[in-house]
Amino acid sequence: MEKTVKKLLIIGASSGIGLWTVQKALKQGYAVRAFSRHAEKMRIRHDRLDKVNGNALDAGNVATALKGCDAVIQTLGVALNLKMLTGPVTLFSEATKVLVPAMAEASVNRLIAVTGYGAGESKHYMPLWERPGFNMVFGRAYGDKDKQEDIIKASQLDWTIVRPVVLVDAFGSGGYKEFTDPKQFRNGIISRADVAHFITKEIGGESYVREGVVLRR
Repeated sequence: MEKTVKKLLIIGASSGIGLWTVQKALKQGYAVRAFSRHAEKMRIRHDRLDKVNGNALDAGNVATALKGCDAVIQTLGVALNLKMLTGPVTLFSEATKVLVPAMAEASVNRLIAVTGYGAGESKHYMPLWERPGFNMVFGRAYGDKDKQEDIIKASQLDWTIVRPVVLVDAFGSGGYKEFTDPKQFRNGIISRADVAHFITKEIGGESYVREGVVLRR
């Protein structure tokens, strides 16, 4: 855990929180390997940015992407569509089943994984009136995020689980709050830029190793 982090592997780097994290990490001086199915389409250009096309479910792709990296940021997402509402969602857990042993094999110990408010133990602190609608829309995805978190927590990695509340596309202000006490968990909004701000701060500071953090404005 004392190892200096110089190069980050960001999984799910081409959009959303992943893309914001790429930008903020580069500004902070990190070298970044941006890993996604369509990394080559990213418009960012930088001499410390390495774009790698790959599938997070492919063990060979992930093992290759890990080479030379000091830490991993996992920012997976699925589209809000009919399949998410009616069909099985397995991306989060299956990708994490690939990633965790690959990190162990590569001796890369630091992992920050983004799940969401409503995953893991945070779901038990949602108000009763929020749960029916949440479960109807997000239940399948967050059921798989529960499995994702269980896999991470059972590992020997130095992990941090990040659980942002409702995400918006506004520019970040840095004026968000961090919660680890379940009694303080509640819904709200936060910008993707602010989530990325927390991630890049945590990867360098490691204040929440082996903890889950809810982020909210």
